Amino acid sequence: MIVSGGIDVHQHLWTGSFVAALRARTAPPRLDGWTLILDGEPPYEVDPADHERRDTTGLDLALVSLSSPLGIEFLPPEECRPLLDAHHEGALALGEPFGVWAATCHSEPDPDRLAADLDRGCAGLQIPATAEPDDRLLEVLTGRDLPLFVHPGPARVPEGAPPWWPAVVPYVQQMHQAWHHFQAVVRPRHPRLRVCFALLAGLAPLHSERLLARGGTGRGLVDPGVFVETSSYGPRAIDAIVRELGVDVVVNGSDAPYATAPDPRLGAAAAHAIRVTNPRRLLGIRPGATVPQSREETRT
Repeated sequence: MIVSGGIDVHQHLWTGSFVAALRARTAPPRLDGWTLILDGEPPYEVDPADHERRDTTGLDLALVSLSSPLGIEFLPPEECRPLLDAHHEGALALGEPFGVWAATCHSEPDPDRLAADLDRGCAGLQIPATAEPDDRLLEVLTGRDLPLFVHPGPARVPEGAPPWWPAVVPYVQQMHQAWHHFQAVVRPRHPRLRVCFALLAGLAPLHSERLLARGGTGRGLVDPGVFVETSSYGPRAIDAIVRELGVDVVVNGSDAPYATAPDPRLGAAAAHAIRVTNPRRLLGIRPGATVPQSREETRT
């Protein structure tokens, strides 16, 4: 199949193997039937239909992401790794048009395990925004010319908070911190790494004027290797980000099944850039390449 249509860099789909692994646990994160039990959040009733194979019409590639707010990546390795294996195995078996972001254990980072998962066909590495990026893991990515995806991590919800609280308050705050930490600390150490921040980095790029006022630098200097994806925002936010960063670093993400991919309403050329051209560059997919494909075929 030729990748000539849209790419969605951010979806969630819990396969049977992953659901079974969560149900086998006796401590959070775990599933009791379809009730999700987490530390720091009230029980959540999962809709099974959300994690059935969904309509991907118009997409040539949909990347399945681990639900990092579950806190799996921070578990001790003996608890974390079986869940990650179940996620990888199930998602890699979905077939076209699905792909998968690798996830890794942050309580005991293992570059060799990450390398093995990437070599099985994962598109790159996803990390929670609350994790400190491990240089050894990032070197595995740059050695394979594969990207990093930064996704919100676990969040504590105040008692009595409305259901939308995690997505609107701590997730956004996490993405702000991750964006600025990457710019100030990670980018100087990894100048070749491509990275994508979920949910438009929580709109952190729009705070550049305040950054400058407080002694920061960088306004007007767009890093072509730092991308943001559009999930849970709409035309006004996307337009503002494009005015700050330019259209070339904005990529399409839906966060399905929890949201749908927004229409940027910026015209046909911008829509093509956001859905096709820019995600290709993020993922290192050469124009006209097929999916799935070998690493050698995808390099630009």
